[in-house]
Amino acid sequence: MNNYCAFSKKHKCLKWMDYELTRMELEEADSLCHENWIEIQRLYKRIDILETLLNDAGIEIPHTYLD
Repeated sequence: MNNYCAFSKKHKCLKWMDYELTRMELEEADSLCHENWIEIQRLYKRIDILETLLNDAGIEIPHTYLD
């Protein structure tokens, strides 16, 4: 796809602007999703450590919190 349009006075393609906006939105969404996934993984590791500590201390984790 290119930014040239023979039917426009300024020869700017409107679809190109849509393409650029969509591409930027997808890049931003990808970045946010990636950062969120990193945070989720960090929290899962923390949960695993806390559950291990509770189990080692003989404290039972209620099943209502495990579902």
